[in-house]
Amino acid sequence: MGIVVGDDAALVIDSGMGPRNGARVLEAARELAGGRSLYLTVTHFHPEHGFGAQVFKGAATIVYNRGQRDELHRKGAAYLGMFKGLGPAVAAELEGVELVDPDIVYDGELELDLGGRTATLRAVGPAHTGSDQIVVVDDRVLFGGDLFETRIFPITPYFPPHDVDVDGDRWIGVLDRLIGLAPEVVIPGHGEVTDVSLIQDVRDYLAYVRAEAARLRAAGASADETASAIDRVARVRWSTWERPEWIGHTARAFYEAAAR
Repeated sequence: MGIVVGDDAALVIDSGMGPRNGARVLEAARELAGGRSLYLTVTHFHPEHGFGAQVFKGAATIVYNRGQRDELHRKGAAYLGMFKGLGPAVAAELEGVELVDPDIVYDGELELDLGGRTATLRAVGPAHTGSDQIVVVDDRVLFGGDLFETRIFPITPYFPPHDVDVDGDRWIGVLDRLIGLAPEVVIPGHGEVTDVSLIQDVRDYLAYVRAEAARLRAAGASADETASAIDRVARVRWSTWERPEWIGHTARAFYEAAAR
């Protein structure tokens, strides 16, 4: 999560998961912003990023791109149920969640003049989700949501037949463009704040999985065989990364894409 404060307004990026976390973020934003007006946006619709938005309704102007709004409508309730099934602690945080619509919907790109500081909201999906958004502050600070995470295997929500909107090819293309922006500060969806080398690392991993999935499929390997082979190598090659359970999802998504 981020709070960007200008002379006239402040922008909150991601609300956290559930109303309790959202209230903590709103309290911090009000403390930093003083009497300035508030905006809220989210990098994507997933619960740990945007399901605290309800507490901002009426306290901030909520801004989403059109795809985010539409994806929230299509999938929000199902993801709420899925996340509640992850365990009692998560379910407790999601108790009482209400899915709220934005006050402003934009297409493509929107600049927010915060007063002496500019935040550019840009729709870049489909990639990690169908409607990912980045936020660039003063052309030097990049918030990327789950397009990249520090030392974590990319979360690839490939859950056929329920959700297959992840687009690995476009994801790699998005990361190429973000590397070209040469941001000074890179803020991932999960993990420590870092620099542009993180984006390159994630891009290289996804490119490896794409190439191997295509090669193994062409050689006649099944989806399960492909996922298993890629998993074995990736765990060694990226041994310092967490959440290896996502390797198989990524491999299967690229395996399926290789048929198109």
